[in-house]
Amino acid sequence: MAGFSTAEKLVAAAMAEFNEHGFGGTDSNRIARRAGFAPQTFYRWFKGKTEIFVAAYRAWEDAERADVGALLSRDAPVEAVVEAGVDHHRRFLKFRRSLRQLALEDRVVRAARAASRLRQVEQIRVWTNRPQADDEGLAVKLLLLERLTDAIAEGELADMGVTEASARAELAGIIDGLRG
Repeated sequence: MAGFSTAEKLVAAAMAEFNEHGFGGTDSNRIARRAGFAPQTFYRWFKGKTEIFVAAYRAWEDAERADVGALLSRDAPVEAVVEAGVDHHRRFLKFRRSLRQLALEDRVVRAARAASRLRQVEQIRVWTNRPQADDEGLAVKLLLLERLTDAIAEGELADMGVTEASARAELAGIIDGLRG
């Protein structure tokens, strides 16, 4: 991780820890050690575990935006966009589980999630060249995309006897409608 700042190294280590052990199974000492620092270094950069969780979430969001943006900029097939989203969610299953749980229990994480979603709505508006007046509809579509992507990544559909292909087709339809 040469060339990365201390904060960036800590956030990357935190993401790895949260994704392996979940929020509850991660502590600041483990994050600091994984990043190659003494535990007290953590507190020079972050007030606590929730603050670094929010920073890791922002990094996750930025990475997803970059992946999807790259696909959209080259007018990739909708199936590639769906696959990128599912793959991104699948690679971060425990992190996403922690995010969903914390957003229900912790006002700071809930506010960070709302801010993230608002940034995503704005980005969708930019990508699709829609007026700001469409933001409420875009927010609803974002939640549909997010929840379906999580359900595919988690394998929830099989529990209901629903094929992943049908959910992917639904995601593709939403994305096509936004592109369209």
